[in-house]
Amino acid sequence: MLKPLLLAFCLTLPASAQNFSGPAPPPPPLTTDSLQNPNVPSGKLSEKLTLTSRIYDGMTSNYWIYVPAQYNPNTPAAVMVFNDGGGYLDRKGNHPALNVIDNLIAQHKIPVMIAVFTDPGDISGAPDTPTYRFVDAYSKKWSRTLKDSMRSTEYDTVSDRYARFLRDELLTAVSAKYNLRKDAYSHAITGMSSGGITSFNAAWQMPDEFGRVISWIGSFTAIQWHEDPAVPDGGQDYPEKILREPHRNIRVWLQDGSNDQENNRYGSWPLANIRMANALKLKSYDFHFSFGVGPHSPGEGGAEFPEEMTWLWRGYDPAKTTETYTQDPTETAKPPFRVTITNREAH
Repeated sequence: MLKPLLLAFCLTLPASAQNFSGPAPPPPPLTTDSLQNPNVPSGKLSEKLTLTSRIYDGMTSNYWIYVPAQYNPNTPAAVMVFNDGGGYLDRKGNHPALNVIDNLIAQHKIPVMIAVFTDPGDISGAPDTPTYRFVDAYSKKWSRTLKDSMRSTEYDTVSDRYARFLRDELLTAVSAKYNLRKDAYSHAITGMSSGGITSFNAAWQMPDEFGRVISWIGSFTAIQWHEDPAVPDGGQDYPEKILREPHRNIRVWLQDGSNDQENNRYGSWPLANIRMANALKLKSYDFHFSFGVGPHSPGEGGAEFPEEMTWLWRGYDPAKTTETYTQDPTETAKPPFRVTITNREAH
């Protein structure tokens, strides 16, 4: 008679991620580079701006533009897009992006950049359009608000639609005011949760537009799977897309935690991010995977944001317009990420 077999996998995740029992610990404290420094010049944040989208059939979208003190209108600046942008603007919050941008530009760790903080759109003012009908049906099917369903339609859909919105509408509006670099080498994008997957999706769909990605607690799950019959792929398909489709020239930082959420409709966020990291590794992408113990919140990603930005923009040369990103040899030498099965009775 065969004895019961307990499978264990080689653990290569950080030691801090090994404790799955008990409540998630508090997020790490912010470092000096995340705090406002009176000796570092601050940039200027615009008032809230609004555009009306043609690509999303009349959706209105709010955004803010941050211009660093070092910006020179005679010199094209790098660009970084922040999805769910309004959440990054509090200099005393748990992910104060403005402080990080100021401090790292002053230290020459990142280039002078225009930061664009964009919020999900509002389709309520454009009834009887195809986008409204789709979003309204989605909201009723899943008992979500119209606003939240518009966000999911933008962020969770695996297609080039949101990337086109960024390129053809949002960044076009910003470039009418400021002198922006046009090369993907100088364009980055970031977001959390559904904003994380849409950041990766924008670069995947348009690697000639966005070359650098930071995803916090990215929702690489089945949220918009088959909701649009014209788009058969869902977020859960991205690991296989990475493995099977042509290599994109992008640099990617992924962040997640062992206490991130599970959902009985969509899947597991932590396992999805582990699958993403392994796919990127096996296909020799220039990537970094930070896996801690945090829940579905911006705490851990916000705490390490200065490190993420320094890694993402490392080696940047304003005299260049392109770079072929290659996997760091130290990462190549490491084994794939593995997990262990822990006692499921422990809570």
